[in-house]
Amino acid sequence: MNILGIESTCDETGVAVVENGTKVLSSALATSVFEQAKYGGIVPEIAAREQLKVIIPTLNNVLKSVPVGTIDAVAVSYGPGLIGSLLVGVETAKSLASAWNKPLIPVNHLSAHIYSNWIDEKIPPKFPLVGLVISGGHTDLVYMKKHGDFKLIGSTLDDAAGEAFDKVARFLGLPYPGGPQIEKRAKMFSGIKSNVTFPRSMLASKDLNFSFSGIKTAVVQFVEKHEVKLTDDAVCEISFQFEQAIVDSIVVKVKRAIGEYKANALVVGGGVSANTRLRERLRGLGVEGHVKVHFPKKEFSVDNGAMIASAAFFTGRRHNPLSIQAESGLHFS
Repeated sequence: MNILGIESTCDETGVAVVENGTKVLSSALATSVFEQAKYGGIVPEIAAREQLKVIIPTLNNVLKSVPVGTIDAVAVSYGPGLIGSLLVGVETAKSLASAWNKPLIPVNHLSAHIYSNWIDEKIPPKFPLVGLVISGGHTDLVYMKKHGDFKLIGSTLDDAAGEAFDKVARFLGLPYPGGPQIEKRAKMFSGIKSNVTFPRSMLASKDLNFSFSGIKTAVVQFVEKHEVKLTDDAVCEISFQFEQAIVDSIVVKVKRAIGEYKANALVVGGGVSANTRLRERLRGLGVEGHVKVHFPKKEFSVDNGAMIASAAFFTGRRHNPLSIQAESGLHFS
C-alpha cells in the first residue's frame, strides 16, 4: 500500500510516498529555519507564510517519481502544532484526497515521530516497547503493547528538552536552532576538569515526568552570579555541562520506564533524538538492559512526510476528507 504523507505542523514542509509503512519511494522537505533564525526562534506567521509558498512545489517534487495512480491513500498530520501551519497541510491533503478520490488518514504528529523508527528498518521494533518523543515542543514517554496503542507514561512539566536547548543557546549568544549549536560547542570543550555543574532534574521523583526549566535557569544564574564572560571557551564549557545535565535527566527516566514496563525495545523520535551524546547514552542503556534501541535515520528525526505516511499505514483509520480539522492542542492518542 502506497501512502502519500504530508507534514506541516511547524516550520518544516514534508511530503513523501511510503510503501507499506517502511519503504520510502519518494520524499521532499522544505524548511523556513533559515528565515526563522533571523528572529531567534519560530515566528508562527512566518512559518505559515512559508508553508503556503512551498507546499505545492514540495508536493510536485515527490510526484515527479511517483505517479498519482499508484497512490492508495493520503495522510496528513492534523496536530499538534501551529494552527496556521497545520491548516496548510490539512487543507492541501483534503483537496488532494477529494480530487483523487482517495481515502484520507489523519495522523497525530507525536505518534508519527514514534513511527519514524519503522522507516527503512530491516528488523522492526518488538512490542511491548517504550517510546521517547523528544523535540522542541514535546518530551514524552509512551508505552506501546501493539501498533496504535499509546499509553502516555511521562511528560515534561514545563519546557520541552529542545525548547531548553534553544533558550540556553540564545542566552549564550548562539544562533537558532539551538540544539545543534549547543552540541557543536559541547564537542569543542577541551575535557579538562571543570568547576561548572548544573542540576539534574527530578531524579528523586518516583514518576516518569521530566523538568528542564530548572536546568535552564541554573545556567543563567551561574553566568550572572559569577559574572562569567561568554568567551568561546566559556560557552563551550557551559554547553558541555548543560548538555550533560539534560541527557542525564532523560536517561534516568528512560531507564526507569524500560524496567517498570518490561519493554523489549526503546524507540526514540523527534529532532533532539539526533543529538550524538543522547544517542550514545541511550544505546548504552540498551546494552545494559538487553533491550534493542531504535533511532530513526537523522533525516527522519526532524519533521518529515515519511513518518506521517508510515504512521498512517500502521495505525490509520480512513475518514471522510470533509470531517478532518486541524487541532493545534492535540495530545498523544
